[in-house]
Amino acid sequence: MKRIIILFVVFFTTALLVNAQNVKREFLGMWTLDIEDGSVGWLGLNDNNGSLEADMLWQGGSITPASSAFFFDDHTLVVTVSSNPRQNDPRRAISTRAYIFERTGDNLTGTLITPSRDGMSVTKRKFVGWRLADPAPAPDLSKVKYGTPVKLFNGKDLTGWRLINPNQANGFKVINGELVNDPVSPEGQRLSFGNIRTDNEFDDFKLTLEVSIPAGSNSGVYLRGIYEVQVADSYGKPLDPHTMGALFGRIIPSESAEKRTGEWQTMEMILCERHLTVVLNGIKIIDNKPVYGPTGGAMHADVLRSGPIYLQGDHGKVSFRNIVLTPIQKN
Repeated sequence: MKRIIILFVVFFTTALLVNAQNVKREFLGMWTLDIEDGSVGWLGLNDNNGSLEADMLWQGGSITPASSAFFFDDHTLVVTVSSNPRQNDPRRAISTRAYIFERTGDNLTGTLITPSRDGMSVTKRKFVGWRLADPAPAPDLSKVKYGTPVKLFNGKDLTGWRLINPNQANGFKVINGELVNDPVSPEGQRLSFGNIRTDNEFDDFKLTLEVSIPAGSNSGVYLRGIYEVQVADSYGKPLDPHTMGALFGRIIPSESAEKRTGEWQTMEMILCERHLTVVLNGIKIIDNKPVYGPTGGAMHADVLRSGPIYLQGDHGKVSFRNIVLTPIQKN
């Protein structure tokens, strides 16, 4: 009888442990995050041979590998991201942000905890999130049907475009039929320049345009307001997820196809069923690759909804022309 009881206890304890592990494993995967100020984040969590690993995107910038990821309990995940101290500032310790995720089914509630510089207080920001399914298999682009092309820029004025944040300065103007962004503050002033977006919103599409980039400058073309295709003076530089034509921080181009500084360059971008194709100067540099989540600076967290085209206006001088969007027809 005693042996039976012991076996039962062992079996029951093992079952509880297995169940707890299964509950925790339901955190694995991708989560899109809606931050309380309207900005966007993303969490990718995976099990790498028994070791928990996390990648974070928070508002702007690129995806950052977490310093640590661990479970506080079956339904609470803690992710920390550390940044190095500034150079030549021995007083500044490594800064660590802690993200607390609480899961209920396929939904998250969370809090970002950021310590003050002196470590005597913290600030907190709330966010919510939901599970993001993997993209479906790559669509057959040869079978895609297109609608009527839409000219997004008329070559005369900014009709059809507006600032995302109307409280910021608009550095975009039309010069000789070109849409030119030149975010330079007048002498004695320091203006905050904003991004512009189309009034209309779109689902899947093909977008074509021409762009000219001065030396050292950069911008970005956001598809549906959430995926930034990088526009940068990167001629002659090694490939990385921030060179010309990359999906910023996510997809590295297969080869360099940039032209020299100041030359007009052609871009074709196809967004179809959460897959991206980029053709730069006639060379396909991203070939129908899956897009797993938003990039830094995304306007909203829902990757399944329609959105505008938006052009980054706060980085440097850049000129656009012949901006045409052709919608993909749904079956």
